[in-house]
Amino acid sequence: MEQLTDGTLMLELMQRPAFRVKDNIITKLNVPAAKLFLREGLCLDSILESGAGDYKAFSGGMLYLTLTIFGQNFGASVIRAGEEDVFILDQQFESEELRILALAARELRGPLSNAMLAAQQLEIPEGKASNLNRSLYQLLRIIGNMSDASGVSPVFRPEPQHICALFQEIVEKAAALTAPLGTGICYSGLKEDALCRVDRQLMERAALNMLSNALKFSPRGGKIQAELRRSGKQFRFSVTDSGSGIPDEERATLFTRYLREPAIEDTRHGIGLGMLLIRNTAARHGGAVLVDHPQDAGTRITMTFTDAMTDEAVLRTSPLWADYAGEQDHALIELSEYLPTQLY
Repeated sequence: MEQLTDGTLMLELMQRPAFRVKDNIITKLNVPAAKLFLREGLCLDSILESGAGDYKAFSGGMLYLTLTIFGQNFGASVIRAGEEDVFILDQQFESEELRILALAARELRGPLSNAMLAAQQLEIPEGKASNLNRSLYQLLRIIGNMSDASGVSPVFRPEPQHICALFQEIVEKAAALTAPLGTGICYSGLKEDALCRVDRQLMERAALNMLSNALKFSPRGGKIQAELRRSGKQFRFSVTDSGSGIPDEERATLFTRYLREPAIEDTRHGIGLGMLLIRNTAARHGGAVLVDHPQDAGTRITMTFTDAMTDEAVLRTSPLWADYAGEQDHALIELSEYLPTQLY
């Protein structure tokens, strides 16, 4: 148990590398963190890889950003504890665990493609066909998240995109598809359009997963607020649900649920692969993920990203590219857990 009843985090009890920060300086670290050759008195700015601006604006909730320690990247969950912030790093074996997930997903894609093709050729009643298709789309979503779990997609394709149009299209389509559920999705965008170099497919999937999470925790008849904001070169896309919020005991493992042993708990949380996709998308675009609880609302998830891709990064991008969904509708896949069966 990493979080005690008084709300403080005891570094000595953590198996994962962790340290405290005050005024941008590391003040205390546990043994696993010391093994990474971190030290007290080190300036945090010297190891921040992405999310520096987000951390400066951090005032509460849970922030996920990335660090570079002696050339090795680490994800870090940040929680405010009194006057200090506690950084909890990803476990060192995590990359191997996620690589296995990605390999398993690759093996599952072939049989699933065959099943989807066979389903289209079956002569079965329309209602049963819709149920079958929806289930296959749900499997395709899970396999897609497993495939990208390692955060190292086969192809990373940052290209200039009209950001306003991109997010407006994503949210408006989700709102239209989910209208029969009785949960309203509202969107507030930028007043002026902006070009930003992003991987459209990754960004679309991350945004749809954020909306899917909001649908999961919003009551029927509730409202979901999506918003796109800009500050200089940084963009902030946030989705706020109308649920009851995330319990305190869930916060410390919010970004690493897939590493936990199965437990009897709220099944809506799943294993967290969607959140993993969101955090990896933010990191690859020079951003971070913030989870907080606005007043008079449920949970707000904010993904930040910047137009910081260099020409060199674009030139290294492979020209080969394949749609992860086999040209199936992305919104129908990513929202398949909640959309009406008749849409399939």
